[in-house]
Amino acid sequence: QVQLVESGGGLVQAGGSLSLSCTASGVALSIFKMGWYRQAPEKQRELVARISSGGNLDYADSVKGRLTISRDNAKNTVYLQMNSLKPEDTAVYYCNAKYIRVDLWGQGTQVTVSS
Repeated sequence: QVQLVESGGGLVQAGGSLSLSCTASGVALSIFKMGWYRQAPEKQRELVARISSGGNLDYADSVKGRLTISRDNAKNTVYLQMNSLKPEDTAVYYCNAKYIRVDLWGQGTQVTVSS
């Protein structure tokens, strides 16, 4: 069974840090473009960061310099290091894996940043 499982969400004060992980089972992530998306209440899901199979990076302007995406293909895992968190970063964070017509999503992990 192909599955993406996120972990690492939680509650943190503004200015704090969290680290999210997304581990795949049933599929090798090395060929996938991996991304982190987020969805806040009553808002559309938006791209936060993504990393290609070759390591090219792309970030939303709102998170540049604060959030860092990385991948470890040997561990079949992608990470999102989140520093200097702001209350507006509060959302459910989803892991995504794309390759041609394959489009996989995790179940999401809640990140809440208190002011």
